[in-house]
Amino acid sequence: QVQLVESGGGLVQAGGSLRLSCAASGRTFSNYAMSNYGMGWFRRAPGKEREFVAAISWSGGSTKYADSVLGRFSISRDNAKNAVYLQMNSLKPEDTAVYYCAQARGSNWLDGFNSWGQGTQVTVSS
Repeated sequence: QVQLVESGGGLVQAGGSLRLSCAASGRTFSNYAMSNYGMGWFRRAPGKEREFVAAISWSGGSTKYADSVLGRFSISRDNAKNAVYLQMNSLKPEDTAVYYCAQARGSNWLDGFNSWGQGTQVTVSS
């Protein structure tokens, strides 16, 4: 089973940018290949349910975004590094949340996600 580790969270002022990274940890089995799976980012704000943010297909050829982040966030991946990224621009206080990386059951997001990282905190000050 893959173990996903997020990084790159922090405190930023409104209008600023952050880039989140997600990588398969060293404890993941040796022949694991993130390239077989779609990947996604989710977030959970205080007192709210976890919500979808963005997803990317196995090749990176297809992406999907929540309406709330469309045009501001960009998801990408580097299969050679078993890594996926979330570039967040024009951040707003309402983007404050714990952000989670997730691996899909298949090559894109249509069958849902079944592996999750521990999350990284993003705080946007006004």
